[in-house]
Parts: sequence; C-alpha cells; structure tokens
Amino acid sequence: MTDRRWQAAAGAAFVLLAVLVYLYNPATSRLFPPCPLRALTGLSCPGCGSLRALHQLLHGHLRAGFQLNPLAVIALPYLGWEAARALAGQPPRVLRARTIWLLLLGILAFWLLRNL
Repeated sequence: MTDRRWQAAAGAAFVLLAVLVYLYNPATSRLFPPCPLRALTGLSCPGCGSLRALHQLLHGHLRAGFQLNPLAVIALPYLGWEAARALAGQPPRVLRARTIWLLLLGILAFWLLRNL
C-alpha cells in the first residue's frame, strides 16, 4: 500500500472512530468494551474514562471531559498534533529518554492518585 493510501485509510479510520464516539455514549453503549483492569480489580487504569471524556469533548463539554479523565484531556492536543503530522507524512518526533521517564512517572502518579 502506498504512503498516500495508508494516510487516507488512517485518516478515514480516525474520522469513523470519532463519529462512533460522538454518536454512541461509551457510558451507556455496549459498543465499547469495559476496561479489563477495572473489571478484574475494581481499580481505574490511567486510561479509564478516556472514551467517555472524548465523547464529552466532542459534544463541547470540556469540564465534564476533564472530570472523567484529566490526563486524556491534557494529552489530547499533543496527540492530535502528532497524529496530524503522521497523516501528513512527517516523521514522528523523537523524545529524549529523560522526557519519556518524566511522562511515565506522571502517568504512574496519576494512576496512583486517582485510585486513592
């Protein structure tokens, strides 16, 4: 598959997923599976609430999205920017090891604090 076709397919998949999250509320729809960690342990993982937060954001409810998963809402602009760069055929940015470790520590701290 050529790069242009790959980019078009990835862009179409992204739009389709956004439309599904917009139309079907993950809090009430069975279309989206529950978090396996939460189902097994009752604990919330760092990603728990991300789809519900995205659903709220797509409907213009920033505060509700932030309450469901602040980490996802904060990370979304960067992730969207990197996705747009990838769809434009630009190479991904290379993060330094220190930055990766700081991000990992931040995610672990968020995980711990949301379960206390």
